[in-house]
Amino acid sequence: MSTLPTLSATLSVAVGGAAGAVLRYMTGRWMTGWLGAPAMGVFPWATLAVNAIGSVLMGFLAGWLVRSGSGVDENMRLLLGVGLLGGFTTFSAFSLETVLLIQRGQFTIAALYAILSFSLGISGLLFGLTAMRAIP
Repeated sequence: MSTLPTLSATLSVAVGGAAGAVLRYMTGRWMTGWLGAPAMGVFPWATLAVNAIGSVLMGFLAGWLVRSGSGVDENMRLLLGVGLLGGFTTFSAFSLETVLLIQRGQFTIAALYAILSFSLGISGLLFGLTAMRAIP
């Protein structure tokens, strides 16, 4: 295996991820300016917006990739899908994977994946938070 394709793929993900993270941060700053800090403290509007926007964009990207077929450069898929949208929101990847399972007729697996992702994500965060609070 050549290191050049691996390095190129890694750099595509890194550059896209950095851009996505910056966009996520800027979205939060913009929404705080627009709605005000009190509104942002009551409900996680920025996270909701990023997750919804990222999911729509992932849908567009997935549709474009299917339409384009093998003519799409793999580094472009990594840059936009894994990097940019992954750095912007990991919820978009979760949404795509769940829909792909549903489209394949794997309804039980899709439901299990959604339930496990939600429950393990929330319980994992609670566990980590509780563990850190317990450390003096």
